[in-house]
Amino acid sequence: MPGAMDGVRILDLTTMVAGPVATMTLADQGADVIKVESPHGDLMRHFSRGRNGMNPGFLSCNRNKRSLAVDLKSADGLQIIRRLIATAQVLVHNFRPGIAERIGLGEEAVRAIQRDIVYVSITGYGTKGPYAGQRAYDPVIQAMSGLADIQRDRDTRRPRMVRTIIADYTTALTAAQAITAALFARERTGIGQHVRLSMLDAMIAYLWPEAMPSLTFVGNESDPSDGEVGPDLVFATQDRYITAAALSDDEWAGMCRALNRQELIDDPRFKTARDRSINAVERRSITSAELEKWRADEILPRLLANDVPSAPVVSRFELLQDAQVRENQILEVFETEAFGKVRMPRPAAQFGRTPATVRAMAPMLGADNSAILAELGYDPSDIARLESSRVIHNQSRKEPSDG
Repeated sequence: MPGAMDGVRILDLTTMVAGPVATMTLADQGADVIKVESPHGDLMRHFSRGRNGMNPGFLSCNRNKRSLAVDLKSADGLQIIRRLIATAQVLVHNFRPGIAERIGLGEEAVRAIQRDIVYVSITGYGTKGPYAGQRAYDPVIQAMSGLADIQRDRDTRRPRMVRTIIADYTTALTAAQAITAALFARERTGIGQHVRLSMLDAMIAYLWPEAMPSLTFVGNESDPSDGEVGPDLVFATQDRYITAAALSDDEWAGMCRALNRQELIDDPRFKTARDRSINAVERRSITSAELEKWRADEILPRLLANDVPSAPVVSRFELLQDAQVRENQILEVFETEAFGKVRMPRPAAQFGRTPATVRAMAPMLGADNSAILAELGYDPSDIARLESSRVIHNQSRKEPSDG
């Protein structure tokens, strides 16, 4: 059964994580995503050895794609991409500002070939401004967006990073949604457009509702960090860490009952959500001390019985055996000839009529050169010439001898 994006061809000139995960999401939904790489390959290919030439990081960002490894600095290589553009509905790149134009793949040049293409450029900071030309990886955006400040240590006040590349993934999801919306608009109007997206923009928009509400009303701003301790997160019990959140009045009452501290329900310091926010440090201190008196397998059933959102802090190995994860069948194991058994999460969104599926693992570098070029009308002798002149590269074949 075809996916929702079946029939859409996307040229993916992105590297690392944000762009590749965005296009992988659409590939999961049926799009024909052609990953265009240099002969050296996406840097993500080189971070770890993995298995049989494929590392898990690249594999997890590029499934369901085809790989074309081509030298864009050569005239023949650029001509291949131009012929591909004529067959595509979407082109996505994450070059720094000015580079696409310099190599002949700016919007104007691309639109001259495919008038109604959806042209997507992902940058770190945007195309203008004092930081526009700077390299930007996830930690840089965490630092610049306010996220590291939000994560700062309560005692030392030292800013801290989230230990996952959240800025990359937030940008990826934003980009995937934006591409889908642009294709929908194109379907209705027949007109393509340029979708510009920066990681900084995506992260500030993502953080704003929760982390920066005190900056919302102009003229009445206050420092978001004043008195900030954040919601209840991790608590120690006698044998393991858990999380428990009591935001509403009913949840607070339920937590007090679970902890046998009913007198706190009507305590004026904690009577309302606003009271509990003002006195958050004291509330957290009391809650932490009480939870430390219990074993996790004792207190968690009590919290859940009182309708308090709570759970054990699960390790990544424990996740593999978790009953809910197994019930959801989110982790699937695939038998592959090249890499053996591979475990991956299925696409999170489950479509009733147009399923998103894992059809293929990430491709080896240049694995689809011949098939893609044949689709464009290149005959076997043309392909052999391009390979011998190193315009295209296939990782599975030996480099042509210089002699």
